Amino acid sequence: MNEKKIVKSGKRKTAVARAVLTEGTGVVKINGENYNNLHEFKRLSIEEVLRINQRITNNTKFNVDITTKGGGEKSQIEAARLALARAILEFTKSKTLREVMISYDKHMLIADVRRKEMYKPGDSKARRKRQKSYR
Repeated sequence: MNEKKIVKSGKRKTAVARAVLTEGTGVVKINGENYNNLHEFKRLSIEEVLRINQRITNNTKFNVDITTKGGGEKSQIEAARLALARAILEFTKSKTLREVMISYDKHMLIADVRRKEMYKPGDSKARRKRQKSYR
């Protein structure tokens, strides 16, 4: 029962993703759905992480199970991409892989912490101010 299992999470806006990597045959599932059945945009975002890993380490002997909650579709994809990249990095423990991922796109390993600005009291939007009617 010495199976290697790594759990990592990623966030984007209000979306949260959790990636579970286990030793296996290379099966990738997102929200219980097989990777090949996903639509093109979601598949391409996950594929770039897998492609970079395969190019550097020549190792695809793990199963990936990603679950996402909250936010919109694109935020969930970016959160899943972040969680997967972090999990692969811990699984392989490769320094060159980390350098390549950061040089390719720093948001592969570093979360984007920007959030929506709050509405201000007495105003209709976050930055818009009330018009003055005098002059």
